[in-house]
Amino acid sequence: MAKNYYEVLGVSKNASDLEIKKAYRKLAQQYHPDKHKGDKAAESKFKEANEAYEVLSDKQKRSHYDTFGSAGGQGFGGGTGFGGAQGFNASGFDFSQFSGGGFSDIFETFFGGAGGAKRKRTGPIPGSDIEFQLTISFEEAAFGTEKDLMVTKAVQCDHCHATGAEPGSKSVTCRICNGTGEIRTVRQTLFGQMATSTACNECNGEGRTHEKICTVCHGSTRMKKDEKVRVKIPAGVDNDSTIRLSGKGEAGYLGGGSGDLYIHIRTAPSKKFVRNGYDIHNELHIHLLQALLGDEIEVDTLREKVTLKIPAGTQSGKVFRLKEYGIEKLRGTGKGDQYTKIIVDIPLKLSRKEKDLYLQLAKEAKISTKGKKGFLDSLLS
Repeated sequence: MAKNYYEVLGVSKNASDLEIKKAYRKLAQQYHPDKHKGDKAAESKFKEANEAYEVLSDKQKRSHYDTFGSAGGQGFGGGTGFGGAQGFNASGFDFSQFSGGGFSDIFETFFGGAGGAKRKRTGPIPGSDIEFQLTISFEEAAFGTEKDLMVTKAVQCDHCHATGAEPGSKSVTCRICNGTGEIRTVRQTLFGQMATSTACNECNGEGRTHEKICTVCHGSTRMKKDEKVRVKIPAGVDNDSTIRLSGKGEAGYLGGGSGDLYIHIRTAPSKKFVRNGYDIHNELHIHLLQALLGDEIEVDTLREKVTLKIPAGTQSGKVFRLKEYGIEKLRGTGKGDQYTKIIVDIPLKLSRKEKDLYLQLAKEAKISTKGKKGFLDSLLS
């Protein structure tokens, strides 16, 4: 049965390119042959991950795979040739001897052999992405800021300069492959005796190894280190936004590029304002007489205090719009607005003189105060 590349990487069929990339990086690092020397199972997992990523990371190959269940081309089962009109019968043939490499290993066995070109066991592996959560204030999100983050990550070993060798040590001929970079194996197959060549696990197909491995990274070429990273937070960034810093993730292996740093922004709430997109909302409490007679009042905004004209007869709950006093929009495309809601406060305490004045006003307005004397008395300070 053909391999399910999505299952190999552990992602869904609808996975994004980023999800596929992250899944591959995780598996590549987990089963990298440098970490599991001589472990055939790990090597097989590593090959499967490479094979799956090669197909799913290419839009054309992925589309073909999703449609036809293969990465393209013909296998043994179609047309003429193997398995076609010539009647080649592959039943009972043991393909497991080809180390899980698929048709590439089979054709290398039949037509490559020891005389073929040497190939390395592995290529460059990109570093992992890093995720970091950063909490900023309401005002910092509104106006933008710069922050210095301390990130712990894998970087290239500065002791051996990512060579994996102890400085000053010599490069020597590999004792396993004697400098050929290959391990030659003779197998008995359906077609007779076949010789195959695989990259040497000890020297990674290079033919030479280090006399002494690095005493800091122990040959891995990487080391853990705290690194300060400066990030610029743009004005207008909202809660749950993500900022990507390319190449600021962990270092790769064997010349692979560094991963990315993803900073997830959390915004602390404000004591004065509530945000809605680029608009902000607040409340302004005024006295009953200010609402009745009108007034001009200073109002807090994000940037400064401004004078708000309250017309006579303003009702509690009235909302005033302050145009472009909201949050600056991303990429400098303008500002949001501020919406100030008026709350009319009813006095909780009255002086004797204030009580008499309110009763007089009620009389002038021909409002009956019968049965309300007790309430006014309760407001006396």
